[in-house]
Amino acid sequence: MQNSGHLIPDLGTVLTVVVPTHMAKQADQPPHNLPPPTHHHLSNKCYGGILFQLLWILLLATIVGLLLQRLAARLGVVTGLHLAEVCHRQYPKVPRIILWLMVELAIIGSDMQEVIGSAIAINLLSVGRIPLWGGVLITIADTFVFLFLDKYGLRKLEAFFGFLITVMALTFGYEYVTVKPSQSQVLKGMFLPSCSGCRTPQIEQAVGIVGAVIMPHNMYLHSALVKSRQVNRANKEEVREANKYFFIESCIALFVSFIINVFVVSVFAEAFFEKTNQQVVDVCRNSSSPHSDLFPEDNSTLAVDIYKGGVVLGCYFGPAALYIWAVGILAAGQSSTMTGTYSGQFVMEGFLNLKWSRFARVILTRSIAIIPTLLVAVFQDVEHLTGMNDFLNVLQSLQLPFALIPILTFTSLRPVMSEFANGIGWRIAGGILVLIVCSINMYFVVVYVQDLGHVVLYVVAAVVSVAYLSFVFYLGWQCLIALGMSFLDCGHTYHLGLTVQPELYLLNTVDADSLVSR
Repeated sequence: MQNSGHLIPDLGTVLTVVVPTHMAKQADQPPHNLPPPTHHHLSNKCYGGILFQLLWILLLATIVGLLLQRLAARLGVVTGLHLAEVCHRQYPKVPRIILWLMVELAIIGSDMQEVIGSAIAINLLSVGRIPLWGGVLITIADTFVFLFLDKYGLRKLEAFFGFLITVMALTFGYEYVTVKPSQSQVLKGMFLPSCSGCRTPQIEQAVGIVGAVIMPHNMYLHSALVKSRQVNRANKEEVREANKYFFIESCIALFVSFIINVFVVSVFAEAFFEKTNQQVVDVCRNSSSPHSDLFPEDNSTLAVDIYKGGVVLGCYFGPAALYIWAVGILAAGQSSTMTGTYSGQFVMEGFLNLKWSRFARVILTRSIAIIPTLLVAVFQDVEHLTGMNDFLNVLQSLQLPFALIPILTFTSLRPVMSEFANGIGWRIAGGILVLIVCSINMYFVVVYVQDLGHVVLYVVAAVVSVAYLSFVFYLGWQCLIALGMSFLDCGHTYHLGLTVQPELYLLNTVDADSLVSR
């Protein structure tokens, strides 16, 4: 293959981009975004035995995320435009502004998770000497560290990300070996789908895994990163080969990410299964842990979050387990910081055609993320801080349609993708996936509204829910037209410098010059 040295991204780049990005959202349970990772699922009071049964969902979500990354990479390689740029050219002004706001919301939510995870890690490492609010403020500094590294070149930044990912693999691998989870349980949970005894909290947790692994803004980021490699788009064979190598890269990166996530989930599943608060208190006191007063002295089943999880590991397996756990969480948090910055920059430039420096971008995002997090850290306790991730996790899940639907829409449009447009199999599978995700989100909306318990909140939630579902319906309608259901377009046609079929409604705002020549 020609120019392979430029075309094929190295593994460091993949790990730099793909893994941290996924990490950022998988925060809940698995550690794609370790900081948030453990928070989310565990803060949902995940109980050990149930977690093993959810490993198959983690595997399935990772596979689906891989396929979506394939679509994102193909869009970037074939068109030379990333997803936000294509949205800017294809959607009318009002829908694309709303879409931009939704994606920005997902990015800010992810950044809040990173802040929370890092603050908790710093608190654990300092044995409580640095309060949570102090940890939140310290996270401001890490943004400048990344900007400093970025100033000295992409390779140095890639090397640092590679270091962080190595730290995560080693630290959580250490916890996995130390705790020694049942391998039969791990394999059974991974390859035999089941969820016996699962109730609403566990179902929400399972859905949260999907939202954690398939990060909304990751699709926008991945479609942009492939543009950094030189590909002659006039050469179809080179485009085809580029797509193949990018897919291989994503496979490797997500495999690494999946293994790290399995480490974390398995550790929690094994270490905390069937333990009561009183048992943990007794063990912590015997080990002279400074955190023994963290748990109530009763026989209730132990419920853990990212903070309590580290404490329990320290009580049962020694202080080293606690500190290594905290280092892994901190590394995961840092790895997600810059990917969020890059995502935000690509999204803003693509949707608004607005050029901002990374410095300005990171200051804006981090400022918005820190303010509410700092308030919770100052006026509430760690439980409220980790509980904040439950809301953020649901928020991220609700943002999924705003990445999934556009990527499926545009990769199915032949005038955009030429012969690389999705085939019938991809269209059907993608359509089913969109339907499932939207159905799950509607379920979340209904459950959330029912639990509010106040008339005013009901009204506000109802208005927001109607607006949300209406916009999802609009995007879904456009997607169905792109998938071949031209009858939904009422037979309209538009002239774009080429013969446009009725199903190409989305192209009605595109000038011929804006189409990428191939």
